[in-house]
Amino acid sequence: MVRKLWPRSLKQRLIAQLLVLQLAILLLFGLSFVTLLVMADEGGVLIGPAPVETAFSAIERGQDGTLAFAKTDALADVRARHKDFWFIARSDRGEILQLGTVPEIYKGISQTLDRMTYSDIRNVGDPSPYLAVLRRRSSPAGDFTVFGQGELLSAPFLILTFSRLSLAPMLVLLAIVTVIGVPLIVNRAIRGIAQLARETDGIDIARRSYRLTETAIPSEVRPLVQGINGALGRLDLAYDRHQRFILDAAHEIRTPVAILQTRLDKLAPGADRDRLMADCERISGLAEQLLDLQRLEANAGPLKPVDLVTLSRDVAAELAPLAIDQGYELSFEPEVEHAPIQADPASLTRAITNLIQNAIEHGGNQGSIVVRVKSGFAIEISDDGPGIPEAERERVFEPFHRLKPRDRGAGLGLNLVFQIVERHGAQIRILASPSGGACFRLTFTEHAA
Repeated sequence: MVRKLWPRSLKQRLIAQLLVLQLAILLLFGLSFVTLLVMADEGGVLIGPAPVETAFSAIERGQDGTLAFAKTDALADVRARHKDFWFIARSDRGEILQLGTVPEIYKGISQTLDRMTYSDIRNVGDPSPYLAVLRRRSSPAGDFTVFGQGELLSAPFLILTFSRLSLAPMLVLLAIVTVIGVPLIVNRAIRGIAQLARETDGIDIARRSYRLTETAIPSEVRPLVQGINGALGRLDLAYDRHQRFILDAAHEIRTPVAILQTRLDKLAPGADRDRLMADCERISGLAEQLLDLQRLEANAGPLKPVDLVTLSRDVAAELAPLAIDQGYELSFEPEVEHAPIQADPASLTRAITNLIQNAIEHGGNQGSIVVRVKSGFAIEISDDGPGIPEAERERVFEPFHRLKPRDRGAGLGLNLVFQIVERHGAQIRILASPSGGACFRLTFTEHAA
């Protein structure tokens, strides 16, 4: 079974790795700090006040106001673990409550507890019963200064306590800061890459001089951008060479075709002569359409205000004699008086001309051809011919594609129309006319105010 590896987000990887790194550093710092506490000073031990705290929590005041120790399990456990456990408490009223025997060296301190608040005491050398802690505490029985035997704290206990009281909150705080702050930092760092990704939408065959911006991006990404720009430059050169070849070939074809037409005119009339003349006209049409494609690109200029109604009427009037000669009725039916758009008049005229000629060639030499200018800046050219199958309506715009192998024409007329429409930012659709024929609809999305 092959396991599919999904691409991982660079931003997510950076955030996750930075978060793990920071948490690891903080954890290492915490462990090092605890180790330093444990190993520091003489003998490397710390004193815990737990036994003293337990003894203090057992102090209670009786109904007669005297102080006494309650018999609690916790206090019994402390006395069981520390056989010589001692403890003394002095209230702010001067009351003294003692448990066990106070070491001789601490008897002087026990007499002056009212002047002390805090202390940790341990002796020189190995741990001994002289470990002691002094604290100020309050309870329902009153306010006290307590002094008693301490106990050594183990390293695991220190680590656990430090983690609970300090390290864990720091980890949570750092995680929150990292989750919020790191994405902001990463987003700011890769903002140029996001802008670069949006710029790639501008790469198009119609904008061959377009290049990606090499500024405001990380230096690590710049070689990739430079490589892409270099590849675009090489593609431009190759495309220009290809286009020049097509243009030169089309020009070269025109001369022998003209000579061939002249010689065919001298032949005696007959079926063979007519077929040769049709083939010659097809070759001549192909050369002209190739030249039209090159002219469309070479003469591409800024769009100008054009009235679709006026332009369509002129084209329909020019081609009306040809349509009538081929057996059609050609009519112009505008639904609006004016339809101003921004367009290239020459190329748009060529597109409408090609669509009407396409209707003349494939309409079956009967019926009507209607040119309509509709509201919404749309043009429709419809006929009463056999129509175009729905499965073929996208493919007919491909170069050299014909519905039937022996159809007349070179197969470039509709491709030229498609490129002209695309250059204008418009849309072209093939529908069925009311009579079942083909209906080409051009819809323009940008119009002049």
